[in-house]
Parts: sequence; C-alpha cells; structure tokens
Amino acid sequence: MIYVEELYHVPVERQKIEIVERKGIGHPDSLADGIAEAMSRALCREYIRRFGVVLHHNTDETQIVAGRAKPTFGGGELIQPIYVLLVGRATKEFEGVSVPADRIVLKAAKDYVRSAMANLDPETDMIFDVRIGEGSTDLKDVFARRKGEIPMANDTSFGIGFAPLTDTEKLVYNVERRIYEEFRRQERAVGEDVKVMGLREGDRITLTVACAFVDRYLNDLREYISVKEELKGWIEDIAREYTEKEVAVHVNTADDYERECVYITVTGTSAEQGDDGSVGRGNRCNGLITPCRPMSMEASSGKNPINHVGKIYNILANLIAKDCYENIEGIEEVYVRILSQIGKPINEPRALSIQIIPKKGYEVEKMERKAKEIAQEWLDNVLKVTDMVIEGKISTF
Repeated sequence: MIYVEELYHVPVERQKIEIVERKGIGHPDSLADGIAEAMSRALCREYIRRFGVVLHHNTDETQIVAGRAKPTFGGGELIQPIYVLLVGRATKEFEGVSVPADRIVLKAAKDYVRSAMANLDPETDMIFDVRIGEGSTDLKDVFARRKGEIPMANDTSFGIGFAPLTDTEKLVYNVERRIYEEFRRQERAVGEDVKVMGLREGDRITLTVACAFVDRYLNDLREYISVKEELKGWIEDIAREYTEKEVAVHVNTADDYERECVYITVTGTSAEQGDDGSVGRGNRCNGLITPCRPMSMEASSGKNPINHVGKIYNILANLIAKDCYENIEGIEEVYVRILSQIGKPINEPRALSIQIIPKKGYEVEKMERKAKEIAQEWLDNVLKVTDMVIEGKISTF
C-alpha cells in the first residue's frame, strides 16, 4: 500500500539550527563500509559468473581495530598493523560446485584498500582475518530468480529517504568528496581520512574539518601550517558553489603549534592509531549523517543486494524521494519510508509512505497521483537497484 500525505513540519532549511556530518573515505568507519561493500560486490560477480544468479551472502559485520604508529615530520613508521576482521556469511558450495568465498573476499578487501588509500599498503600495514561463515541458499529461491521472479524479503525492516538536500548538506558532502577527488591529487600531504561537520546557525554555516595529513610529505611544522592554510582557503573558495550563505571554515582545531602536536599520520587514516571502525557507524546510504532528518540505523554496506531490504529499501527510498522532488512541481521537502514484511516480495512492501511539505500555494492532494505513480514505477523495477549496486553505480556510504 502506498500512502501520500501532507507533512506539517518546519522544513530543515528554515529551522534555526542544522547539523550535518560526513565521514570521508579514509575514516575507519567508512573504510569498514567500503571493504564490506567491495566484498559483497565481488561475491555477486562471482556467483553470477558461476551460476547465473547471486547467491545468499552478507558481509556487513566487518570490523577494524586500530594499529599503532609513530608519525614524525619527514616520515614516521607504523609500529603495529591495522587489524581487519572480515565477518559475514557466504554460500561456499552450490549444486555440487565449491566457491572459494574466503579468497574472493580477501582479494576484494585488499583491492579496495589499494584503490581508496594512497599511503596504506594492505600487504604490510594491515592484517586481514577472514571469518566468513557458511551461508545457505534455497534451491527454490534460486530457481525462481533464474526465471526472473521477484525475491522475497529476508527481514522485516524499513528504509528512509528524503529530498532535496539543504545547502548545508550539499556543502558538507561535496567538501569531503572534492578534497578526496581534487585537493588530495594536487597536495600529497593530505590524507584520505577527512571528517566534515557542518553547523548552520540561521544564515551562517560553520565547517569544522578534521583532516589527516601524511607525515612523509611534510618536512616541518611550517610546511604543515602552510598546507593547512591552503586547504582552508580552497574550501572557502569552493563553498561559494554550493551556498550563498556565509561560511566559516576551521581545519584541525585541536592542533597545538607550541607543542608541535598536530594531526599528522603515517598512512593518511586515524585507523593507524586510536580509532577503530565498524560497518554502519558512519554515513547513511546517501553519504551523510543528518540528525535533523529521520534516518534508518541499518548498516547498508555489505548486505546482499538481492533480498536484504535493509539495503535495498534505504537506497530505494532515496531514489523515490529524489524522483518525486524533481518531477512534481511544488514540493519543498519530501520524505519516503518503506517497510517490508519478511517472506513477502520486495516489490510489495507492507507500507510505502510519502510525506510532502508543499511550497506555499500548492496542495498535496494534487500531487498524490503522480507521487504514487513514481513510487509504483520504482517498485515495478526494483531489480534495477540490485543491478546498480552490483555494478558499483550507487554508493552505500
């Protein structure tokens, strides 16, 4: 059943206070998310190659235990490697064919670290402990999916999405992404562990950025301060692309120059010393942590993209919300909630709720038909979500 109703609530953009956070690619929690998702995608591809269908698996319990390091200007060293526990379930034998699941997930985890981190060597800087248990796949379920039938929900769970992003949300998200994709490319001293916290008070946004610098590319405190000031100015410049509001930027506010106690690392991540990581403790599947919005606490990364609604419905809810906002005139904010019932087809949720805050002069009743059509079209094509996840076209963190 699809429900559409008006939501009586002050839109986030018009509230006095807004808080938004993003944990960057190299943050220990995001590292755990990325590794878990890489393992799941690798298993999906192998199952499809061998059997023509994705078999049961979940790799969403990956844990990272911090190592020990001694960063020093000019280049320190990692004293104790980072420990990574690869936990989950996978189908290791099907129709008489054995699947080397442990080897597949180990390779996927190491390949992900190599691609995501410039100064972290998965062979020497990390210890991977593979503890993937044996999963089981129902023959009838596989046969049905081979015929193109819709999978049954493996849990009673819900997903939440919303649109559009506020200025603060867009700013926080894009500052981290562009530091990773752009600034880090031009300045090697900037690591991948970047956390951005945004606070909007009225029309003023304050960004507090924690950025791990890499010690080997900095000879002394003077060079550290120079790169830090360059990063601050760069963030101030690109902020104008996402908001007309006043933006104040603060980088590594815990630095103590007199004691030369600053945020430098050997590997570019705080996971080398002091900070552990777990799947699902960081960004939601839209890439943000938004305490001013309703959120699901599901760990989407690593869950199988076939029938695990804890993953599928969170992604689907955001896609429906985005489509509604972009294709229905007069929406100020829209929230989508989708609830599954275990054992029921994933395209037939127990409830799908669309809550709309209309712009002044618009009526939700006149939007209802179009909103239901958009939601139903996505439900009818829910397997597209699975394909996008397997192909890496959509992020879960």
